[in-house]
Amino acid sequence: MTYTTHMTKHFVLSGLLLLLLGPLRAQSLPEASPMTLQDLITYALKNNEDITKAAYDEEIALHRIQEVKGSGLPQLSATGKLEYYPALPTQILPGILVGQPGTDIPVQFGKDWNAQGGLQITQLLFNKNFFVGLQAAKSTQDLYRLRREMSQEQVVYNISSAYLQILQTREQFAVIDANLKRLEQLQQILQLQYENDLVKKVDVNRLKVNRVNLENQKQSLTTALEQQQNYLKFFMGMPLEQELALSESEGLSETIIAGSLATDAEQKIEYQLLSKQRELTDYQIRNIRAGYYPSLAAYGNYSYMTQRNELFGDGIPWFKTAVVGVQLNIPLFDGFQKRSQVRMAELEIRKVEEDMQKVEKNTAVETRNAISQLENSLRTIQAQEQNVALAQEVFDTSNQLYKEGISPLTDLLESEVALREAQTNLNNERLKYQLAQLNYLRAAGQINTLIK
Repeated sequence: MTYTTHMTKHFVLSGLLLLLLGPLRAQSLPEASPMTLQDLITYALKNNEDITKAAYDEEIALHRIQEVKGSGLPQLSATGKLEYYPALPTQILPGILVGQPGTDIPVQFGKDWNAQGGLQITQLLFNKNFFVGLQAAKSTQDLYRLRREMSQEQVVYNISSAYLQILQTREQFAVIDANLKRLEQLQQILQLQYENDLVKKVDVNRLKVNRVNLENQKQSLTTALEQQQNYLKFFMGMPLEQELALSESEGLSETIIAGSLATDAEQKIEYQLLSKQRELTDYQIRNIRAGYYPSLAAYGNYSYMTQRNELFGDGIPWFKTAVVGVQLNIPLFDGFQKRSQVRMAELEIRKVEEDMQKVEKNTAVETRNAISQLENSLRTIQAQEQNVALAQEVFDTSNQLYKEGISPLTDLLESEVALREAQTNLNNERLKYQLAQLNYLRAAGQINTLIK
């Protein structure tokens, strides 16, 4: 059996297996429903790990408030104690107590078994730290809420960016497929001309080289598209093995940046986070200064105790004890510790204020750059559209002249490459415009408009 025959049988068997297994695979892996950008974002808001963690932090902050409130409620505890003395402790008494002056008398007090049980309750009456801590805990909840919103913004930006790149890659596929189709038609014509000795072999080979190069570009583009989809799944929190289908779309809506282009840094979550951090540091200062105030608490204790030589016996009853009172603590001098703590916190506030000014400047720069890119991309897109139309006209003319035998093949191939480059440049510029829209929304603190 020859090698060719063996390979032929191998391919035939492989084809039969594919035909038999194909329907089964189609049944086990149903096709995914096409998802729009809104669908992708909605999925991510429910499944992205960073957003989930931020939601947990927000819930933790809620329980932290309950914890602080709980410290101001009555604190009740029960105690119990059982002691056995194999050897009772001995104390020395002066002998004069029993009429023996100048001597020492060893005496053992107590019983072998001692038992005690009771209840203790304390109630905070006044503590300035408690009230400041309660306000700080509520502010901390707002901080975690802002962090969750910031995580959402980052996920929305990442998903939108990946989505736009995938759309641009799809457009590039369409360009390559259209050029491949033109080259295939031209190759068929050229092959017939070569068989009739109308063209040289080098012309056929030159066309094959162009076609192979284009097919290689398509293969590289296929790999790039797969990688982009994997990144998109990662941002969404979707398993890599899950099928993902995207609906046909032109990207972001033109109306999302309508209206005034003026931006306010206070609208940005990053700025709001810094503002909340400054507020929390201010609470920290107030909490430190609250340490100068006295604190007052009430307490009560009610217990029973007994002492016996035998655990169960002796007939000795349980004796009760009850006490209530208040305790006042007045701080007098701490070695200037609180003063140093306050000054350090005040410096932290100044650092936060510097960061806030930095965010304001950065917002202005990002906004201006995004607007500049939008305007430039619009002009470039118009120029590239004209360039594509011109390149298409040149190609059509070169193709007609070649068919008439007036123009050489090299002119036709060059016009095909020029057309492909013009179409690629147009797609790239459209992607830049879409990304500039996205960057503008982020700079203006409006990227959450994509969620609605």
